[in-house]
Amino acid sequence: MPANSLVRVMVVDDHPIVRSGLRDLLESSGQFVVAAEAGDGEEALRLAEEVQPQVVIMDVMMPGKDGIETCRELMTLLPDTRVLMLTAATQRDAVVNAIAAGATGYLEKYAPPEALLSALSDVAEGRLRVPDEAIKRAFALLKGQSQLESSRPVDRLTKIERQTLTLFARGTPYAEIARQRGNSVVTIRNTLYRIQDKLGIQTKQELVIWAVRSGLLDDVVVGIDEQRLK
Repeated sequence: MPANSLVRVMVVDDHPIVRSGLRDLLESSGQFVVAAEAGDGEEALRLAEEVQPQVVIMDVMMPGKDGIETCRELMTLLPDTRVLMLTAATQRDAVVNAIAAGATGYLEKYAPPEALLSALSDVAEGRLRVPDEAIKRAFALLKGQSQLESSRPVDRLTKIERQTLTLFARGTPYAEIARQRGNSVVTIRNTLYRIQDKLGIQTKQELVIWAVRSGLLDDVVVGIDEQRLK
């Protein structure tokens, strides 16, 4: 395959051995070329702007700026870049947070090499690659937890705020939300900050969890079930 037809990938992981192993796997496949490697979120953002990768393989758990926050910032910086979150993390909200950050795919590190290559190919084409059972498990756990205080119901939000939060929780990049809403990225950011203030929520991750618990993403799980029945 000609070099200019290979998918350009950036590998982001704080363990050099993992990065080396991923590079060997990807480049031996004949489908991908590793354009850059980064050991943390800040380095990833700097290098991504330089090399313009088509796909980024991102570890969730990294010191400093973690993969979730790095992914979200990367989506604002390079909205056409796809991200595959690769992690050994077992947190029940990891899948939800990865999607909310704008990731196109999510894969656990113990997946076999062929699963990684398949997921990466799909992600490069813009196809969502998140295991449906992982999504349903994460959503079920969140929905099954105690409901948030009655002083924080969905109807406290305006229609525009609910729509903006739903798009955000689905993982839609800021730039795309702004386009759909006919606003600027700054306006979207300010809307989300206003929602956080209204609900007394401190972080964007907690905001996504609140959206799931409140039923704003219920149709995502329904859609998964419909797809499986086809």
